[in-house]
Amino acid sequence: MKQLLHTGGRRGTICGLALLGMLAAGITGCGGNAGAAAGAEAMPPQELPVATLDTTTAMTTKAYAAQLEGKVNVDVRPQVDGYLDKIYVEEGSYVKAGQPLFGINDQPYREQLNKDIASLHAMESALAAAELEAEKIRPLVENKVVAGIQLKTAQATVQTAKANVEQAKAAVAASRINMGFTVVKAPVSGYIGRIPKRIGNLVGKTDASPLTTLSDISEVYAYFSMSENDFMDFSHGGAAGNLSQQIKQLRPVTLVLSNGTDYTHTGRIEMVDGQFNKATAAISLRATFPNPSSVLRSGNTGKVKIETLNSGVLLVPQAATLEMQNKVFVYQLGDSNKVKRQIIDIAGSSDNNFLVKGGLKRGDKIVTAGIETLMEGAVVTPAAAPKDSAAAKAK
Repeated sequence: MKQLLHTGGRRGTICGLALLGMLAAGITGCGGNAGAAAGAEAMPPQELPVATLDTTTAMTTKAYAAQLEGKVNVDVRPQVDGYLDKIYVEEGSYVKAGQPLFGINDQPYREQLNKDIASLHAMESALAAAELEAEKIRPLVENKVVAGIQLKTAQATVQTAKANVEQAKAAVAASRINMGFTVVKAPVSGYIGRIPKRIGNLVGKTDASPLTTLSDISEVYAYFSMSENDFMDFSHGGAAGNLSQQIKQLRPVTLVLSNGTDYTHTGRIEMVDGQFNKATAAISLRATFPNPSSVLRSGNTGKVKIETLNSGVLLVPQAATLEMQNKVFVYQLGDSNKVKRQIIDIAGSSDNNFLVKGGLKRGDKIVTAGIETLMEGAVVTPAAAPKDSAAAKAK
């Protein structure tokens, strides 16, 4: 082209400029056609379902790991030392209060009782002799045959003899109690646990392990722990009055057994610990469940499921949320139908919905489906949310 421009003087220069203009026009024309094609292929805003949030009433459920114990769990221990002579019950059997469970060799205690009875008789005889002596001296003192000090001495001897008799009676009573302790009886009605001792074993009050454990499981206690935040929600921060009154008004709770099934009978929360555990920052609660068929036993595990009725809450479908870096957010519709990521605070769940306690308010609009491919600032075409979505029907 340079050569062409220099050839033929002015005429060549004009021709060269004309050629350059044509090339420039060609280039411009090509660029314009490409832009038009790109514009023709640009996608319209994506049409996605959008729902307007409103307050509603919802039931939330939370489950807490629980440890079960019988209404009464008693370690049966001997009150006297001796060799185990008899075992009257079988492991796992049901016994009634007062029923004999174990027999301890009573011969040493029987002999001690006989000895104490004999000592009592001796003390009673001594008392009778002292009283006779005092009665003999009394007329002599009245007739001034002997000095009055002798009567006083005789009366003191009588009082000492009476004290000895009382002491001997107490010894006899203690021996009878020890004799009674050689038969170990059930303190309450319930089921017998494991019996580690066998006939012939030496047992005593200082043994580390009990003879057996007796459990009254007509009712069972489910002990579980609740975090500080959950407890504040549970007690409404004390805004609803006395905690005891709140507990009485609570809905019945459900026990989820270890196999995942719900226990037949519902229970009630009856106790809240007086303080938080400093190590775990949790507080203990107790729910009581009836156990007429004795299905539940001490040592069982499960979960206590608590349902709470919440009024004036916002529900957001879980399908309309995304989780990233331990934060949950939704795509909120803003001006010009642009979406933005909005972090929300979750208060719980109800069915397939989240209860929102922060980040959104009544009247806000969110995208309820198709959020996987959305980007911050994208423009969408709102469509009506399905009627069965929580956000759509929360009125």
